[in-house]
Amino acid sequence: MLEYEAIVARIARDRPGRLLDWGAGFGQVSALLYRSGVDVTAFDYQPDVEDGIQPLARYPDLQVHLSGDPRTLPFADASFDSVLSCGVLEHVLDPDASLEEIRRVLRPDGTLYVFKLPNRWSYLERIARMAGLYYHGAEPHERVYGKRDARELLERHGFQVTELRRANMLPLTLSGRAAARLGRPIWALNRALARVPGLNLIATNIELVATSRSS
Repeated sequence: MLEYEAIVARIARDRPGRLLDWGAGFGQVSALLYRSGVDVTAFDYQPDVEDGIQPLARYPDLQVHLSGDPRTLPFADASFDSVLSCGVLEHVLDPDASLEEIRRVLRPDGTLYVFKLPNRWSYLERIARMAGLYYHGAEPHERVYGKRDARELLERHGFQVTELRRANMLPLTLSGRAAARLGRPIWALNRALARVPGLNLIATNIELVATSRSS
């Protein structure tokens, strides 16, 4: 949650206008954005779901747009000032088609935020793979990225990357008493380590901010 709070604070500073939380999942980030005063619309793809709008199960004061289509978004052209992908782009079946749809629903010069994109060289992903645990890229449709190909992917679909960095050096999955006692010190150390040149080559994630160029 400390990571999500940092992401929301970063976005809220930009005054992002109407924002689409693309792949909202349980809605944690949508709820944090809403509480920060952001005009957020939650969207999630769920196979075999009936298209429509319904309350988020864990945040019933917010609604989520649901679709069983893995590519097409149920919104008009230029509907949003910004779009957030938080741990989503690496999972989609067709990243090229998805980015075309994101660009379609963004206004010209709108902003795309990409957080928690798996870094190809992550040491934590390598450890998980060697230990027989889940790792990004385990499923056939999942993708991992380096900084160069992440930039090239967005630029290929008409985005100009304005921020590009590596993030997260430590596991961020504490719960219960350990999270209450150690969460903030670990989060602070995690952020500090991610700023160390060379060391951050093996960070967990890549983060990007990009602008949709006018056609």
